[in-house]
Amino acid sequence: MSLRPTDLILHRASHVLEVAFDDGSRYRLPCEYLRVESPSAEVQGHSPEQRVWVAGKRDVNISAIEPVGNYAVVLRFNDGHETGIYTWSFLKELGEQQEARWARYLEMLAAQGLSR
Repeated sequence: MSLRPTDLILHRASHVLEVAFDDGSRYRLPCEYLRVESPSAEVQGHSPEQRVWVAGKRDVNISAIEPVGNYAVVLRFNDGHETGIYTWSFLKELGEQQEARWARYLEMLAAQGLSR
């Protein structure tokens, strides 16, 4: 059985994308988190060593959500970033791993002397 979203709601005022799946799970993903975890090569690189830690995105928002077939969306951010394809499984993974991924992001920013 393939994973399907049942809700995809952008809360512009609070800068949060709410996504729910047919398995009953529901996540509130901050736009900043989605931007800094973008699946694009620009952010992820082509290997873990090439990962880029994006700073200064505290106030970023999503300006558009565009479907990609039946399996993903492209999130267009108001800072011009629009190259990541967010599959349903990747959005679910971001929801499930949000606490750990966010903590790692904050640690890496601090280690590099950068800020949100």
